[in-house]
Amino acid sequence: MERADHASGLAMNRRGIARFCAGLIAMLFPAGVRAATAQSVRGTEGATGVLRVDDHGMTLAERTIPWPQSISPQARAALQAAARRPAPPFPDPSDSDGWRNLVAQIDRDMAAYLPKPDPTVTVVTETLAGATVHRARPHALDVADRRLYIDIHGGGLVSGGGDFCKAGAVREAALHGVEVLSIDYRMPPGHRYPVALDDCFAVYAAEVKRRGADRIIVGGGSAGGYLTAALMLRARDAGLPLPRAALLLSPRVDMTESGDTVATLMDIDPVLKGRLAATALLYAGGHDLRDPYLSPLFGDLKGLPPTLLQSGTRDLYLSNTVRMHRALRKAGVAAQLHVFEAMPHGRFFGGAPEDAALDQELKAFVSAHWQPLEDSA
Repeated sequence: MERADHASGLAMNRRGIARFCAGLIAMLFPAGVRAATAQSVRGTEGATGVLRVDDHGMTLAERTIPWPQSISPQARAALQAAARRPAPPFPDPSDSDGWRNLVAQIDRDMAAYLPKPDPTVTVVTETLAGATVHRARPHALDVADRRLYIDIHGGGLVSGGGDFCKAGAVREAALHGVEVLSIDYRMPPGHRYPVALDDCFAVYAAEVKRRGADRIIVGGGSAGGYLTAALMLRARDAGLPLPRAALLLSPRVDMTESGDTVATLMDIDPVLKGRLAATALLYAGGHDLRDPYLSPLFGDLKGLPPTLLQSGTRDLYLSNTVRMHRALRKAGVAAQLHVFEAMPHGRFFGGAPEDAALDQELKAFVSAHWQPLEDSA
């Protein structure tokens, strides 16, 4: 009884303190003064750096964002290198030729970053359910092992296919030690929504029929994270069983770009240097960007599989990731969130200790969700 009285007293005390503080603020700063202050905060050089605060937001003075000392030298070098690469201008969504030229330029620029072939993994390209896929399998994998990791590549919904998609299959197969299927889904400007999602759904449905959903895990980054989340909704709505787990890495789950960090980290993220509204409009082809199959964040997430989400403190889509995590939790979905210090969109390009730490988290998550299957084998 004494403990209950004590707890009640503490709660009342906290409420009393809160009321006192609110009253003190109101007394010291009358409403008129508070309103005027909110509209005309002035910062001085060497002080706050805030030039103006008004109903539209905060205007800051010019300032230098230092390279963080809290990360590895390799990660810091990756940030600097990415920041020095100029971002290409986006054509108008109606300019199909302009988009084709841009995608070709991106593919040429990224060719230098393709990894060397992995001699421990075999990869073949095939057609499955009308879609092109790259199937990778580690040489050491038992022929009776029917587990499958479905990888959905990123690339802004306009690039990342072909050789890059195939390389992703090999990488994931080496990481997880299982068969991997990377979906080389069709993209704009030739194929707009819902073609990419249709391809992913058709491949998933075919593999569920072939081996069962309990042997499948699905994951993707950026645009691939969007397609992974949208695929979960589409499969559930169609009555298909869902996979054991899903991975959403810096997912593009809000095509409206309404999250806070799209503004606060613009130009801070050296990979996504600004908004991608042009690619969203190109991909959507006139459909409502808030449709859950385009922006899964706004959908009913009940019944989705256990999910790992990952982002970084310099990732433009950090808000996407944390809001999706909260939405999944609210829907009763088991979800874990990993946020890495100073990591931009799409990690530190694979060469930093932080990238290796992320890989270990992904590997542990995938392994843990396949463990019941292994125990029952």
